[in-house]
Amino acid sequence: MAEEAVRWLTAEEQHAWRSFVRLHERLGGRLSRLLQAESKLSAADYAVLVNLTDAADGRQRFLDLARSVEWEKSRMSHHVARMAKRGLVAREECPEDGRGAFVVITEEGRAAIAAAAPLHVEAVRSLFLDHVTPAELRTLARIADRVVEHLDEDPA
Repeated sequence: MAEEAVRWLTAEEQHAWRSFVRLHERLGGRLSRLLQAESKLSAADYAVLVNLTDAADGRQRFLDLARSVEWEKSRMSHHVARMAKRGLVAREECPEDGRGAFVVITEEGRAAIAAAAPLHVEAVRSLFLDHVTPAELRTLARIADRVVEHLDEDPA
């Protein structure tokens, strides 16, 4: 079996990649800390609640929700159990197939995300959006959409 040559990053590629990773880590960390301090929701809680509020009836199949947030089944199971103990979500069995389950946002979960969303949006604006031009934002959206589309084609 012949070894394939490694396609090492050029200096420009490495700089862009490392800058992106630094941005992602720092921005994600800062947003997460602000969210936790202001609303008592973790970034993971917020991600789950956003996905559920995006669903018309506030419910998603368990595995679809796990895929949406890119989590393993066990992580989703543990996190949903912790959120359910806090009254933010409920787990409901699926009557159509005995093995499936739904995660459903509760009224308490809706109240929590309603309180956290304005704080989160303000933080996104002050930490990110206020520092890029509209043209840069459109470019970033095109890049992100293209890469996500490619990732969705091969979900492995």
